[in-house]
Amino acid sequence: MNITIFNTPILSALLRRATKIVLFFVGWRVEGVMPDLPKFVWIGAPHTSNWDFMLLLALGFTIGAKLKFMGKSELFRPPFGFFFYWCGGIPVVRTKSNGLVEQTVKAIQNSKEFILAIAPQGTRDKTREWKSGFYHIAKNAGIPLVLGFVDAKRKIVGVGKTFTLTDNIDADMTAIKSFYAELEGINY
Repeated sequence: MNITIFNTPILSALLRRATKIVLFFVGWRVEGVMPDLPKFVWIGAPHTSNWDFMLLLALGFTIGAKLKFMGKSELFRPPFGFFFYWCGGIPVVRTKSNGLVEQTVKAIQNSKEFILAIAPQGTRDKTREWKSGFYHIAKNAGIPLVLGFVDAKRKIVGVGKTFTLTDNIDADMTAIKSFYAELEGINY
């Protein structure tokens, strides 16, 4: 589906303003700016509740980023499935291996612009281990990671640094995780 909420005339501008107002009234601040790059993987952590996702989506609205995100296929069923597609969602069947990394890399390579938002933890449950799909997508597509975050302690949702991957996945993952070490998700 090519029409997303981020490029719907008039509505995207209205949602951007409405989201800024809602974030202000609930006491959340936006920090940072998206890099001016046509393609990157934007990871969002910590992912401890559905509210983290909503805040990161609100951040996307606020800064006008044309995000795509992966979500479990159950989200895309009626009656609300259209909404998730419209928000840039890509359904993922998590019960089987289906070459998702390769498919995503190909979609990125065939697009002029592609900002993919992923929760690297892959679950809302408390976990120390992160899924590595986001890393392999960015590495294989030859694009950087942008570190997005939610910090419930300070009530900030934002965009952190841009991270260029090396050939050392262990060192990269350690550096990426260290960025998030002091941040709190909503349900911690």
